[in-house]
Amino acid sequence: MRETDYIRFDWAIKRLLRDKANFGILEGLFTVLLGRKVEIVEVLESESNQQTLDDKFNRVDMMVKADDGELFIVEVQFTRDLYFMQRILYGTSKAITEHIRLGESYKNVKKVYSINILYFDLGTGKDFLYHGTTTFKGVFQKDVLEVNKREKEYFDKEMAAVGKNIFPEYYLIRVNQFNEVAKTPIEEWMDFLKNGKIKENTTTPGLKEAEEKLRIATMSEKERKEYFAHVDAIMSQNDTIETYKKEGRDEGEAIGLARGLEKGRAEGAQAKALEMAKKMLAKGFDKQTVADLSGLPLEKVEKI
Repeated sequence: MRETDYIRFDWAIKRLLRDKANFGILEGLFTVLLGRKVEIVEVLESESNQQTLDDKFNRVDMMVKADDGELFIVEVQFTRDLYFMQRILYGTSKAITEHIRLGESYKNVKKVYSINILYFDLGTGKDFLYHGTTTFKGVFQKDVLEVNKREKEYFDKEMAAVGKNIFPEYYLIRVNQFNEVAKTPIEEWMDFLKNGKIKENTTTPGLKEAEEKLRIATMSEKERKEYFAHVDAIMSQNDTIETYKKEGRDEGEAIGLARGLEKGRAEGAQAKALEMAKKMLAKGFDKQTVADLSGLPLEKVEKI
């Protein structure tokens, strides 16, 4: 183990980043993604953080509240989920409803950012970072609906498009898709998330703090054992998934081969029946007899 080996981000979220002393690491990630300074007030332990049998679609690793009241959901996902998009929509919707009291004005609805760090291939895009927002576009004029002067008095002065500071925003970080040389702050973060690397003397928000606080070498012996057990479990899980995927491909190929042989045999028998029917017709057999002996439908014999 080297001095520069760092703790995996998913472990850090579960065990370390909930400590106020370590908020700077997450604040740095949010600041880089949003392009503005974000300060965390607290980690929210709500229903959205719980994992129950009845709430299987909302597995959130962490939810935090920023100084302006906005909510940030952070999730690290290693395995493919068929309904992943539905899951993150459910997560943001639930976060909103959990943080407005019954009878409160809708103006108290919280802005939610869903930040998803994915270690599997989602979709077919080429980029490693995707950002999703809600905008309203004219069906005929193709313009974007904007707030009027009166509405701007109630909303953020920087708000232009309707919904910009209201509806949830989604960030999909496709870690495995990153293959660049880290030059920009977001690329440095990607290099850390994928390869566990932090540039010497980095000035990227959050990474200096990560360099100081996420070293494996600083963990206690007990923490180190728990951590490596976690890493082994992740590796084992990924190996199991790859095994199932290979078995599925092999089974699919076997079924495809069997179906191909069956189809080939059927096509061969059909060709042989047609050849037989043509010879019988040439010798003067009536069409019904040809159909009975060749096994071909009468309609088909009549078309020969």
